Amino acid sequence: MTKITKGFWEATARIILRNRILILVLIAGFTVFLGLQWENMRFSNSQANLLPDDHPVNIEYQSFLKQFGEEGNAIVFAVKDSALFTPENFKRWNKFSKQVDAFPEVDFVLSTDNLQELVRDKDENQFVLEPLIKSELNSKQEVDSLRRHLFNDLPFYNRLLFNKESGTIRTIANLDKDIVNTSVRKDFILRDLTNLITDFEEDTGLDMHVSGMPYIRTMNSQNIIDEIGKFILAALGVTSLIFFFFFRSFRATFISMSVVIVGVMWAFGVLGLLQYEITVLTALIPPLIIVIGIPNCIFLINKYQQEVKKHGNQALSLQRVISKIGNATLMTNMTTASGFATFIITDSKLLKEFGIVASINIIGIFILSLLIIPIVYSFMSLPKTKHLKHLNKRWIDTFVNWMERIVRERRISVYIVSIILLVVSIIGIYQIDISGSPIEDMPKKAAFFKDIRFFEKEFDGIMPVEIVVDTKRPNGVLKSSTLKSMDQLGDVIEEIPELSKPVSVVNLVKYSKQAFYNGIPKYYQLPTTQENNFIMDVARKSSGNSDLLKNFVDSTGQTARITTFMKDVKTSRMETIEARLKENINKYFPPDRYEVYMTGSALLFLKGTKYLVKNLVMSLALAIGLIALFMAYLFRSFRMIIISLIPNLLPLVITAGVMGFAGVPIKPSTILVFSIAFGISVDDTIHFLAKYRQELIANKWRIQKSVYAALRETGVSMFYTSIVLFFGFSVFVISNFGGTVALGALVSATLLFAMLANLILLPSLLLSLERNIANKEVLKKPQIDILPKEESDINDSDK
Repeated sequence: MTKITKGFWEATARIILRNRILILVLIAGFTVFLGLQWENMRFSNSQANLLPDDHPVNIEYQSFLKQFGEEGNAIVFAVKDSALFTPENFKRWNKFSKQVDAFPEVDFVLSTDNLQELVRDKDENQFVLEPLIKSELNSKQEVDSLRRHLFNDLPFYNRLLFNKESGTIRTIANLDKDIVNTSVRKDFILRDLTNLITDFEEDTGLDMHVSGMPYIRTMNSQNIIDEIGKFILAALGVTSLIFFFFFRSFRATFISMSVVIVGVMWAFGVLGLLQYEITVLTALIPPLIIVIGIPNCIFLINKYQQEVKKHGNQALSLQRVISKIGNATLMTNMTTASGFATFIITDSKLLKEFGIVASINIIGIFILSLLIIPIVYSFMSLPKTKHLKHLNKRWIDTFVNWMERIVRERRISVYIVSIILLVVSIIGIYQIDISGSPIEDMPKKAAFFKDIRFFEKEFDGIMPVEIVVDTKRPNGVLKSSTLKSMDQLGDVIEEIPELSKPVSVVNLVKYSKQAFYNGIPKYYQLPTTQENNFIMDVARKSSGNSDLLKNFVDSTGQTARITTFMKDVKTSRMETIEARLKENINKYFPPDRYEVYMTGSALLFLKGTKYLVKNLVMSLALAIGLIALFMAYLFRSFRMIIISLIPNLLPLVITAGVMGFAGVPIKPSTILVFSIAFGISVDDTIHFLAKYRQELIANKWRIQKSVYAALRETGVSMFYTSIVLFFGFSVFVISNFGGTVALGALVSATLLFAMLANLILLPSLLLSLERNIANKEVLKKPQIDILPKEESDINDSDK
């Protein structure tokens, strides 16, 4: 196997260096091809559904949408200012409602302009809907009279269209359900609706608050779009500056950045080619390509410069870069790609797409770096002496000497510190929360986020929660017993401060009784058993009654919905609320007579986040298993597997502990920290062990000498890599999104932990357990060699 591996990489080096022009042309052609696929890229216009299609929670949600239509299609506008109730401003408010309603993207608008009042026509013995505003309001007295009538006599609309206590009034616009999850919605909100709001505020001097799930999703998506480009440029800028600081070479920096930029272009092209949407997960792939691409460039360029410094032969240097570093780099990228490919086995479409695109592009960036760097350098002159000075910098020698001294003299201290960190981190892990909030990561300083808080205060939330009641018989909803049970459950909902006033057919029936008794507000209540039959008979005769009912009851009268809205709460509190509601559902709706389930965007996101966490933990465990198998195949030693995994797992545990102590919850944006960090730390381990194996062969199995030699050569590249990546990810802390900030800070911290673990803990373990692992018979018969056996003379000169 060793001869086959050696022969393969020598042949690969010859092919690459002899076909330089052809390879560059092929790369350019493939890049152009993928660039043409960008037109197929599209950002996700729907809320991220983290659950698989066949998950019971998803099936219930889709069943609800089929019966009652899109539940998250309302945009709400509100004004909290007494100045609104002047004739001029009130007319302008009603005009705004008409303007919104005129757009084809809007299904219908509910506002004071078109508000209908339910009244009883005694002559016809039926209910009729009459407009609230019957004539133009030209005086302050007329406006005030209408306001008093609305606030005091129409409790049906309280907390739905106005807040009686604060005087806030709002308009509700329901978008066409066919466009609510398309780019048409985005164009309408960003272009037409924004202009209408601006015109209203300029004409009246009033502040309008806007919210609702379509509006929130649109504004949040636009923020993500704006930040993707900004942070790719920022990451490239920072990493290039740090890269240049280390290598002091414009051309080395330019070549590396070119490789990474082409890799990012390929990533977007693959997304377009596969016609995947850019989601909360796939949006992380471009910076991920930077993460994987920069270490490849550092190791390849550093090795090239080392070879040039030793013998000055450019052709031999390039050949050895490919043959000696190629296999090690392939292994590091393959293990990283395998870690992300484990997402493909999950049932979540979101995770599958992320795993496919990430693993393809990780292999792609490896191919790009292995091809472009040697080829481009082959056209250039040898690096000048000033470009090689970084290999002999005193501060680098000081750092390497410090690491070597710790490994030689303070191994016991290293183990003690590691154990203490492990214990403290485990304590922190038990304090981690899971966040099921869809708005937690949104930019806190954005106007639309402040409006979310406004509506939570004034109308008790914006995230829909739906309770579906199936009576198992046609027209069972309007039975007195069913209405009473729904009313009792509504009382429970109103007692929960995080939930808004529920809206259901119960409200309409109460309104019917009020109308039956000439609109007297005190009769806004459920009819008694004696009243029910008579009032329902009147309601059935009423024109337009079916239009009123269709939003609350299905066409057969068998199934009803109870709609409430939830504030942004912690996951633990959300679970408590869910448990309380389910307890009362079972109390008021016996399972033998009713089928009742809860659904809605808020619960869907909570369940999806938990599902995501479970799947990512399984995927991470599978990735660890794959790495363990790789180490087992390589070394045929259980102890070696343990030694190689400990420096990779400890940084993950420490990061999880930091999250617990810092109050950073597990959520879609932070769970990926572990996958990214594990992939990078494994790369460092493989590079170190690759050099260690090479030194073992060169030094005739003297482990101590081999460990220190490997530490000296790989330490510099690993240090460069970790520093570049640390600052590269640190740029994300300037983001407006909490999840992006957490991702950048946690990955940066984890990279430092991983670097120290691989440069101090890993060699310490090798030295401490040398008697157990230094079995020549095992090492003489490896199944696969990362590096070829010969060139021990070169290895000796490396030191």
